[in-house]
Amino acid sequence: MPQTTTSSPALPAPSRLRRCACMIYEGVLLFGVVFLAGYILDTLTQSRSGLTLRHLRQAILFLAIGVYFVMSWRFSGQTLPMKTWNIRIAERDGTTPGLSRLVLRYILAWCVPLLAAMAIRGISHASGVAAIDLLIVFAPFALFLWTWFDRDGQFLHDRLLGTRLVSV
Repeated sequence: MPQTTTSSPALPAPSRLRRCACMIYEGVLLFGVVFLAGYILDTLTQSRSGLTLRHLRQAILFLAIGVYFVMSWRFSGQTLPMKTWNIRIAERDGTTPGLSRLVLRYILAWCVPLLAAMAIRGISHASGVAAIDLLIVFAPFALFLWTWFDRDGQFLHDRLLGTRLVSV
């Protein structure tokens, strides 16, 4: 059941700069989440290399990051960086989205960066210039491309799900 908040649907969307700063801060915090999940996996499996059990590691990291985001969004509509930058996720009516919608939002948010990563890899392979692979660090910022075309400046996954980021 969604939590009711005092938010109004008329709250403006945060600027791209604030969302970008929030995203960079998220990356810093995610280092701890990824480190802890990887440490637990390495301890339990006695693996000595990040390439050992690579696909299991990727699945566990995807789940660990997902739990971090979904649980943060579910309890307050915000992660710590979102609180810092006064950004909150909300339904169109201003309430906090339900758990299933938040899980779907997390999964859909991966689509655009993964497509960007595949495009970078394809360009690198087609050109024969391996250094182009370094551009992969910019793949997450491909999320912002849709905001230039959206009438409210929202991300594509938010537009598809009927959620939105609002300034609080």
